[in-house]
Amino acid sequence: MVSLLTMSTSGAITWPQAQIDLCLRPIKRLSKIKCTVQIDVTEQPLRRSSFTPRTTATPPQHNSLRLNIFQKAAAIAIDAAERALISHEKDTPLSKTADPSVQIAGNYFPVSESPVRQFLPVEGTIPDSIDGVYVRNGANPMFDPIAGHHLFDGDGMVHAVKITNGSASYACRFTKTERLIQEKRLGRPVFPKAIGELHGHSGIARLMLFYARGLCGLVNNQNGVGVANAGLVYFNNRLLAMSEDDLPYQVKITQTGDLQTVGRYDFDGQLKSTMIAHPKLDPVTKELHALSYDVVRKPYLKYFRFSSDGVKSSEVEIPLETPTMIHDFAITENFVVIPDQQVVFKLGEMMAGNSPVVFDGDKVSRLGIMPKDATEASEIIWVDSPETFCFHLWNAWESPETEEVVVIGSCMSPADSIFNERDESLKSVLTEIRINLKTREATRRALLGDEVNLEIGMVNRNRLGRKTRFAFLAIADPWPKVSGFAKVDLFTGEIEKYVYGSEKYGGEPFFLPSGAVDGGENEDDGYIFCHVHDEEKETSVLQIINAVNLKLEATIKLPSRVPYGFHGTFVDSSELVDQI
Repeated sequence: MVSLLTMSTSGAITWPQAQIDLCLRPIKRLSKIKCTVQIDVTEQPLRRSSFTPRTTATPPQHNSLRLNIFQKAAAIAIDAAERALISHEKDTPLSKTADPSVQIAGNYFPVSESPVRQFLPVEGTIPDSIDGVYVRNGANPMFDPIAGHHLFDGDGMVHAVKITNGSASYACRFTKTERLIQEKRLGRPVFPKAIGELHGHSGIARLMLFYARGLCGLVNNQNGVGVANAGLVYFNNRLLAMSEDDLPYQVKITQTGDLQTVGRYDFDGQLKSTMIAHPKLDPVTKELHALSYDVVRKPYLKYFRFSSDGVKSSEVEIPLETPTMIHDFAITENFVVIPDQQVVFKLGEMMAGNSPVVFDGDKVSRLGIMPKDATEASEIIWVDSPETFCFHLWNAWESPETEEVVVIGSCMSPADSIFNERDESLKSVLTEIRINLKTREATRRALLGDEVNLEIGMVNRNRLGRKTRFAFLAIADPWPKVSGFAKVDLFTGEIEKYVYGSEKYGGEPFFLPSGAVDGGENEDDGYIFCHVHDEEKETSVLQIINAVNLKLEATIKLPSRVPYGFHGTFVDSSELVDQI
């Protein structure tokens, strides 16, 4: 999630600018003091202790850095201030959305990296058509939280299952972001956590400490602060790991099925801003469409796209009155569907002791329909859709006979319950929204009742942006765990469920069209990949299910526990031949 730490189009946010945004009086930089730091990026073995909420922080290990006398003095003062802040917070209760004992309990607890393990046990038979690597992203904090922590705050870790000739291997690796490399060197977390820590006055204090460290050269905040833990896309011969608080990170899949972080990827110098974690790859044109949002300065939202060979278009600056949380969007054959909803960023709320991510009940949700090749925001058709909040949009398509754009998403209520503790139970209802381009009106109807929460999933990716009949979505019950997945007929409303079983839970059901790249004749001709964890036996497997009849084809027994995570993709072996 984009935060106060996020880079903008002009580079990283400076502390004086952050002061202005928080309605504080700017301070002047001391131009005569030059702080420099030399970084040793030698790999060190990972060490992990058990998470203990509200732990007492230990001073950062600055001895690996070459500090001048002013930096040493600054480090001592800043570390002392941080310890005082942690001590002050010690007896302050945390909300469930920021409590590490809730957010990373059970199978949300992180794991260490795993090198490649070959020839895994397989029950059943892996279909012959499956030849490639299934990769799934997730949040996996390297260090114990020293204060608040939200699930979305964890460091990115990619889990890879390579399948060749019916045999499977497994590996998992951290995506080595700039943030993770620096924290690993220091031996502790120093970058503020966007959701878990940036609340109220203590959140402001943590920002002050972070920017003070940056001004003194104790950390480098000029090369991004993101965690790359949410989405994955294979585009232009590159696997990209993404979170909307930074540029993507390129990750290479080795011949053995291992993972190597190549680095922060700016599309050869073309991308100067963050990019959301759900860019859309058009299956026909092979163009990649994306949004970037900023919570600090205008323009709060931008749209751009990349040609199939990676050439970036000009940006369309989309005027929004308030910086808005936009996690996902949709495309059709000719349009981009942009949600402008009611979960917004109000940084002034921190001065009042609250979270800056809030539900704005006075704002009317709307959807923007913009041509894919638009060059100006004036080309957008905005249509109000009151009380609509979709964290994810599964697909959209054009209906020429009715002059409508049809949007399929899961509408959440309360809208901000992922970020703020609420008394009401969260509901996520699969919904169809029809936007009439002629009358500029929207209608909304639930495709299923609210008796089943459906979140994280997908349609056939080879038909993204075109009319689709089936959606494969996680059954989020009991929330936030996933007890199975549903195959939903979007035309009839019929639903088939695949349930993992007692004390077994999973995550996103990933649909791989039969034949991997080209897909089969029928829309549901393919296989579902699901990471499933048995909480009683504490074992994890990868299940492969026939999407036509929901019959289990194969179960790959994984050598270590796989925490519940976020989104994945499949890279066919034919695509890996040209991987960069």
